[in-house]
Amino acid sequence: MSFSSEFKQFAMKGNVVDLAVGVIIGAAFGKIVDSVVKDLIMPVVGRIFGGLDFSNYFILLANPPAGYNGPMTYEALAKAGVPLFAYGNFITVAINFIILAFIIFMMVRQINRLKKNEPAPPAPATPEDVMLLREIRDALKK
Repeated sequence: MSFSSEFKQFAMKGNVVDLAVGVIIGAAFGKIVDSVVKDLIMPVVGRIFGGLDFSNYFILLANPPAGYNGPMTYEALAKAGVPLFAYGNFITVAINFIILAFIIFMMVRQINRLKKNEPAPPAPATPEDVMLLREIRDALKK
């Protein structure tokens, strides 16, 4: 079997294709959850805590370059190459992860619930020769 035909056989297996589809959908879903956290949840949380933007919670680990006149925001300082301890960004990403994990948990839970409701397939009838052999075995045990 040539390398190309072996690779084609591997790539076309159902599990590999299912995994690829899952990764693509997961990436798109991650962007949706990121937007929900960044655009909907964090502004509300920020408003509750006094209108502060969590993305601008950071600690300067070094002074800005000499002659820096830009704003003291995370984006501007990061672009200027200033090392930052950005714990506010971490809080946003952690909330993003918790929401994504919860949604995936609920999806898996629902899928498992649907699987449990499927009736078990009826057991096939035991063939007559197996029944006869069982009777002989039981008779010999006595």
